[in-house]
Amino acid sequence: MATDSLAFLDAVEGLPEQLAAAHAAAAAIPADAFPSAEGLTNIVVCGMGGSGISGDVLSAATNDRLRLPVTVLKQIRIPAFVGPNSLVFAMSYSGGTEETVSMARAAVEAGARLVCVSKGGALGELAAQAGALHIPCPDGYLPRAAVGTLVAPLFVTLHRMGLLDSGLDDLTSAQQQLARRRDVCARAVDAPRNVAKELARKIGRTFPLVYGGGALGQVAAYRWKCDVNENAKAPSYWAAYPELDHNEICAWGQAGDVTRQLISLVELRHGFEHEQLDRRFSYTREIIEEAVHQVLEVRADGDSRLAQLLDLMYLGDWVSCYMALDNDVDPGPIEAIFRLKDRMAQG
Repeated sequence: MATDSLAFLDAVEGLPEQLAAAHAAAAAIPADAFPSAEGLTNIVVCGMGGSGISGDVLSAATNDRLRLPVTVLKQIRIPAFVGPNSLVFAMSYSGGTEETVSMARAAVEAGARLVCVSKGGALGELAAQAGALHIPCPDGYLPRAAVGTLVAPLFVTLHRMGLLDSGLDDLTSAQQQLARRRDVCARAVDAPRNVAKELARKIGRTFPLVYGGGALGQVAAYRWKCDVNENAKAPSYWAAYPELDHNEICAWGQAGDVTRQLISLVELRHGFEHEQLDRRFSYTREIIEEAVHQVLEVRADGDSRLAQLLDLMYLGDWVSCYMALDNDVDPGPIEAIFRLKDRMAQG
């Protein structure tokens, strides 16, 4: 069995407590430290990779209640609409992500109300210089395993600013669901009761193509794809309904003799889908299932949109880790990313 050299699975196993601790820490910040909500017209979340997905979670989980638009930026520059009426979150677990620091500086120059979430670094320094709120993250995590430390400050901040009434209840519900999911996915739980181990075994050496439905399913599918890439070091792809039925559905059939050997379709389902999505899942499967190796369905549990979204994402964490271990791959190191960063630094 592969060595987990960075104790990555320990971090995965501790996600429920990580989310709870980040919730408590952010809630303990004095009320006058948070920006004013007066006159705000938009919310922007800046971040890359495992830090940036916190913004996707916020946008998808709150779009039924949050009355300000949320824009998630995963780039270097900020758009022209960012200004004094914008609340900007700069998310970087390390605090040194080049693109995020660049966007945060530009937000300060534009007069936006800035909140930085990091364990320090350049973002912590920028927040101090700009007189902005900095919410610290605990040290010791890989960024992609720090979802709890990054998501909780977003919900607590918006709740404390009076913009998201149920923000704290959402976090509590999600914490409880993550703990329940861990009970059936942790390393000590044997298959076939362990749904994550069973899914990893079924996927095997095929490439998972992950389809989600609506806003929640879209974020969860993208997270699964990233998990398989980074943790299992394997190819994976994603798409979301209803958009995929306007383009990707046409790709199946002509190369069926190849895709049938390579592709496992993983469907991520949740309890907040529009009624039309259920029909799309069903009818699309009828059209394409002959061209894939197998279809695997996963269903979320939880009492809230946030709980079900994080539940699906958490299951993807576990599945990708078991895929890694089944193939003698260390889930922690991401050498390709570090090689690229070194190359970029050389100019």
